[in-house]
Amino acid sequence: MAVSEPAERVPLAPANRAPLAPEFPWPGGHRAAMFLSFDVDAETAWTGNDPARYGELVTMSFGGYEARVGTRKLLELLRQQGLKATFFITGWSVEAHPAMCEAILAEGHEIGHHGFHHLMPKPGDPMLAEEVERGLEVLKRRLGVVPRGYRAPSGEFCEELRVLLKRRGLLYTSSFRDDVRPYRHLLDDGTPGLIELPVTACYDDWLLGLSHRYSRHTIQPREAVLSIWQDELDEIRDWGGMVTTVLHPQCSGRPMRLRLLRHFLDYARSCGDVWIATGGEIADHFAACEARAG
Repeated sequence: MAVSEPAERVPLAPANRAPLAPEFPWPGGHRAAMFLSFDVDAETAWTGNDPARYGELVTMSFGGYEARVGTRKLLELLRQQGLKATFFITGWSVEAHPAMCEAILAEGHEIGHHGFHHLMPKPGDPMLAEEVERGLEVLKRRLGVVPRGYRAPSGEFCEELRVLLKRRGLLYTSSFRDDVRPYRHLLDDGTPGLIELPVTACYDDWLLGLSHRYSRHTIQPREAVLSIWQDELDEIRDWGGMVTTVLHPQCSGRPMRLRLLRHFLDYARSCGDVWIATGGEIADHFAACEARAG
């Protein structure tokens, strides 16, 4: 019996990078790196792809927690730990909660671009350029920041976005999930794109349970999440790679999650061989190594 061909073939994945990420050494003799980063979405986490949710006031209060409590407590923790992080902020959040964003800047943390209204980037979307441009404009006008890094809202990307970000002069993105070391994007025309600082999926606190009511993921206990995070970091140290956190003030700024993060950062620092840095620092290091390697 003849085997029929499938009605539609799945296209090949885009050739958006070199086959292997270069294994450049980490600075200061460190064995591994941690890109410590937060996504400040506020209410746009809920309304970005469903504006009708704006009328759901309890749902909106999850986003408002960032400005009232969550971000402030995270800034206190980072100050106590002596650490600097990168905060990817939507332009809408800057307009709605300027004091929160000014506090992040005043503490000396890096501020990155996270779109304007947390719209998921989609190929051919006429709103794509506006999302990028409005986000850039607000960061400059309200905070005096020209961001060097970008994280895609809702964790999605497209070729138009890769080209647009390069044209706008950004240095790096932290959105893809296809490696454990930084690498350089290749655009479809074969020219170099931005540096990628890949996300480590298990460090996305949203996937580990915000609440049973508003997330399809149930809340995980501290012991379970801490063991996941420590095991991942230990193996990455053996590999000489990098972990990237995707933490949200409306998740990790909650009391139980804040205690979890404190314990994990204590553990990471106690290892003594993990370079905990901002996205800009890691991207600069990669670019310098890349230049020396030719």
